[in-house]
Amino acid sequence: MTKYLEKQPISRKNFLQDVLICSLGAYGGPEAHMGVFIDQMVIKKNYLSEEELIELIALCSILPGPTSTQTIVSIGYKTGGPVLALLTMLVWALPVLMLMTLLSFLYQFFEHMNLDKNNLRYIGPMAVGFIVMAAFRINKKVVTNKLTFVMFLFGAIVTYFIREPWVFPLVLIIGGIVSILGSKEKDLWQRVKVNPPWVYIFIFSGIGVLSIILTLTWDNILIHLFESFYRYGYLVFGGGQVVVPVMHSELVQVNQYMTNQEFLTGYGLVQGLPGPMFSFSAYAGGMAARSGGPIIQTLGAIAGGVGIFLPGLLLIYFVYPVWENLKKIKGIKVSLKGINAVAGGMIGVAAIILMQQSGLSLENIIITVMTVLMLITKRIPAPIMVLAVIVAGFLIG
Repeated sequence: MTKYLEKQPISRKNFLQDVLICSLGAYGGPEAHMGVFIDQMVIKKNYLSEEELIELIALCSILPGPTSTQTIVSIGYKTGGPVLALLTMLVWALPVLMLMTLLSFLYQFFEHMNLDKNNLRYIGPMAVGFIVMAAFRINKKVVTNKLTFVMFLFGAIVTYFIREPWVFPLVLIIGGIVSILGSKEKDLWQRVKVNPPWVYIFIFSGIGVLSIILTLTWDNILIHLFESFYRYGYLVFGGGQVVVPVMHSELVQVNQYMTNQEFLTGYGLVQGLPGPMFSFSAYAGGMAARSGGPIIQTLGAIAGGVGIFLPGLLLIYFVYPVWENLKKIKGIKVSLKGINAVAGGMIGVAAIILMQQSGLSLENIIITVMTVLMLITKRIPAPIMVLAVIVAGFLIG
């Protein structure tokens, strides 16, 4: 393990340069991002020890929101306090958020250039392959005994037949409660002394309540989008892959803001870009608001990006200062076992539903299977895979 050395105060500029290096080199979701953090933040720059990084990963796994984003924001908080944490969030997320905002105009660009949208048809089946692989990897980790297997099936069956937005947070909460009730461990809720900065949880709750009230009293697409993405940010555990079924159900099936192919195109494109997977929210928000014109579409992308990242940032501000004591509470970690198992079932079902809606044609199945095989072998980087299916769509089209 890397030994942590006491050093002089760290330059904010140098730290943010290292965050940018992480942002531009982090492909493949939270698991791959952690490898980049270890290499850049621990081994090369020694901002913290490996033990401390693992503890931060555990903390952010317990919290809802984008795991890898919250982890690097926590490193920023540890290194330079709340201001550096905010700057860390911006440097980490802004590059890919801006790219995904631009990509939300992709279909209008195709129309303007008289290009056939069908040339993008292979991105959808490829994106399904990424989701299938994510479901497989996550389920290998979360299904560890009979109870977690039952929770996995529960999450899969319920969310397959009920695609309403309210069902996703409900089954996650049930998973956590069942995990606690079924635990044989003792002293799950031992008392710990904490003095949290309550102002952040008040802001966190106030924004959530106010956004719900505004959606009920004001029929404005931007308000509705911010409320939806803010809700995704505080109710979804496990990173970008877990939020996909929730987004798809509400944005595609319930509100019909975009087609299934348009949704999967954005999710496929984000696989080829570095940075947080939650940046998909900028694409989805822009697509949902495109009927209002370019300015409203851009504001929709901003509403999606800000909405989904803000809860995680506020939770880190609230929790990190009392983390040393909170991590002693076993009940939090025990509940996460059930939550993760339910989320695994949700992801598995998302892969099935998205495959069905993409069309079970032979060429779609071939693209999905080839994507899974390439991800298993790890011989072809994700950006090359995305570029290859785009080129194939144009050549075959």
